[in-house]
Amino acid sequence: MFRNLLLATGLLGLTAGPLLAQSTNSGTDKFQQLDQLLPTPNSFRTASGAPGADYWQQRADYNIRVTLDDNKQAITGSEDITYTNLSPDVLTYLWVQLDQNILDKNSITTSTQVAEVKDKMSFQAMDYLMRSDFDGGFKIESVTMKGGKALKHTINHTMMRIDLPTPLRPKQAVTFSVAWHYNINDQLKLSQRSGYEFFPEDKNYLYEIAQFYPRMAVYNDVRGWQHKQFLGSGEFTLPFGDYRVSITAPADHVVGATGVLQNPEQVLSATQRKRLAQARGAKKPVLIVTQMEAERAEQKRVPGTKTWTYAAKNVRDFAWASSRKFIWDAMEIEQAGSPVLCMSYYPKEGNPLWGQYSTEVVAHTIKTYSKHTIDYEYPVAISVHGPVGGMEYPMLCFNGGRPEKDGTYSAERKYGMISVIIHEVGHNFFPMIINSDERQWSWMDEGLNTFVQYLTEQEWERNYPSRRGEPKNIVEYMRTDKSLQTPIMTNSESVLQFGPNAYAKPATGLNILRETVMGRELFDHAFKTYAQRWAYKHPEPADFFRTMEDASGTDLDWFWRGWFYTTDYTDLSIESVKWYTVDSKNPEIENAKTREMLNSAPQTLSQQRNLQDIKKTLVDDKPELKDFYNNYDPTATTDADKARYQQYVQSLKPEQQSRLNAGLHFYELDLRNIGGLTMPVIVQMTYEDGKTELVNIPAEIWRKNNERVTKVFITPKPVVSFALDPYLETADTDMSNNSFPRKLAPSRFELYQQQQQATPNPMQQQSTSQQGKPGGSSTSGTN
Repeated sequence: MFRNLLLATGLLGLTAGPLLAQSTNSGTDKFQQLDQLLPTPNSFRTASGAPGADYWQQRADYNIRVTLDDNKQAITGSEDITYTNLSPDVLTYLWVQLDQNILDKNSITTSTQVAEVKDKMSFQAMDYLMRSDFDGGFKIESVTMKGGKALKHTINHTMMRIDLPTPLRPKQAVTFSVAWHYNINDQLKLSQRSGYEFFPEDKNYLYEIAQFYPRMAVYNDVRGWQHKQFLGSGEFTLPFGDYRVSITAPADHVVGATGVLQNPEQVLSATQRKRLAQARGAKKPVLIVTQMEAERAEQKRVPGTKTWTYAAKNVRDFAWASSRKFIWDAMEIEQAGSPVLCMSYYPKEGNPLWGQYSTEVVAHTIKTYSKHTIDYEYPVAISVHGPVGGMEYPMLCFNGGRPEKDGTYSAERKYGMISVIIHEVGHNFFPMIINSDERQWSWMDEGLNTFVQYLTEQEWERNYPSRRGEPKNIVEYMRTDKSLQTPIMTNSESVLQFGPNAYAKPATGLNILRETVMGRELFDHAFKTYAQRWAYKHPEPADFFRTMEDASGTDLDWFWRGWFYTTDYTDLSIESVKWYTVDSKNPEIENAKTREMLNSAPQTLSQQRNLQDIKKTLVDDKPELKDFYNNYDPTATTDADKARYQQYVQSLKPEQQSRLNAGLHFYELDLRNIGGLTMPVIVQMTYEDGKTELVNIPAEIWRKNNERVTKVFITPKPVVSFALDPYLETADTDMSNNSFPRKLAPSRFELYQQQQQATPNPMQQQSTSQQGKPGGSSTSGTN
């Protein structure tokens, strides 16, 4: 199994070679510090990763009035924006985001989209190709100063520059107004982050509305104006401010939005207000609008409109949803001594999943994220079910996850729905509060949030089937062709394989840091410190990297460099193992070992055949040719041997005698870094008696040679096998070379018929099996 060598030179001869062999670098220094890649610290952003003494950020306050046209599926709006210049700079113009212009007929996104025409195409694919037929861009009606004087403005696709009549100096504010309208997209045909769904059965619409108003761009100390065009992948970066939004909708619609409802007496019935009051002290969700009431509203139309007014303080954005189909439930939790009203809005098509889980998931998410980051300070948290699969805004998010029409659902659908709600509610923390630049770095938003989503899922249910977070789940992506990958530190619009790159890989990296590199105590303190430092501010990647190191006292530059700046992957291999024992010099012991080795050595094929073919040798025939060595046994112990041994022992110090007779085993492991990604070396040794020992060697073992190192393990008893990463901690892409002796890695393949019918989900299968039995019935889709 292992090669057993007797050392004639003792312990010093064993260790001198391997120690010297490591002093060669492989040509690249994966432990080089990141100083050259990170921006120079200054008074705005310090070397520790904290905001500096001169840190500043801008402010934008909004008073918005919008009207929803349920007949034309259109929005008309006007707003007053008060922009406060808290920078040290004089501004002669302002930049405003027109993100809805991604649906303009002449948008950059439409003109640069790539696709292929295939022999068979779905109508949905055709709708995507013909998206230019729909005109959903902003129609800017006016841009004026307070008092009505027109402001010169220039529209550059999804950005609008407003030229100020007088420069805006530090500590000054300016108020201007914008009026606009646009058409709402059918989300099922033209998938965006906002849109409507039409329900042909009851001829109703459900609207999830966001990016519906011109929004101030961010101006900061890092890149000035962030006016990179909105192309679809890179989301948003926005300044904080206070919002007051009045939404005029059909009189029988229920409207949920960011913030707190300001006029419940005008828009809610006495019964709804009473139920809402009950929900504030409830420990489980209370229905404000029941399914029966929502179904009645679906069947009739109440003429006229109502205006719902919401207010939100210190938020970076605003979104809302409106439909007469909405069921509405709520419950209250307490977070850091303050009440948080957790709510859900959903059509009957979402039941029974949504009524059972949504608001409970919202509450669980707020509690768990607060524990790992900062306390949630907003008064409400809302989950809305509609056509948008998953999108986040302050205090409100849009989520998918709908059961079958018969009310059944698969486990994948259930956990997918819970996960998307956790993820989107979690976005309240990243980036709605810890306000990173999504237009530039998607991973600071999606990756950090996906990591805490994983922690939250695991606290929801034991062995929750999380899709992302566990290192083993990223292995398939890490194995893909490097030409199909980009480093995490890639601009949002240039990322390939967006889901694995922006969500899964950064989340997995943080999990590896927490579990394997740093340990939970150090990691959790550092991660929480980052959240506390940058809450309600605009962090950059360097602020995160530096804070994680500063608050933990751990040099992680090697990890950021490998995991975030390259497409290297983990593939560590045990190339070989050599087994050594110490020559005790005791002739009785060592000669017996030699005899055993000689006797157990296999005979060669020639030796075996010679026994059969050569009946008598010449020496057998002529005994006079024999001499001393024909009868000499080199493994026999003589009195002279014993005397020499006693003399040797007496020359040793007591501690040397102890080492000589300790019976230790020395194993020299030749370790190779095939994938290029520096990682800790986690070695599991299995002993002859079946017991195991786990050794976690820090990644710094590779600092002198990034590609190949030799490590010696000293054990009191024989080892029968070695294995790397036995608990799948490092996303190792090839487990076949992780063991010595080598182990075969089992896999499977599936046989199937060319045409397959859809398999019913387990709930449907159970329902079918119960039919025909006494008392058997199918599962209802309503509650």
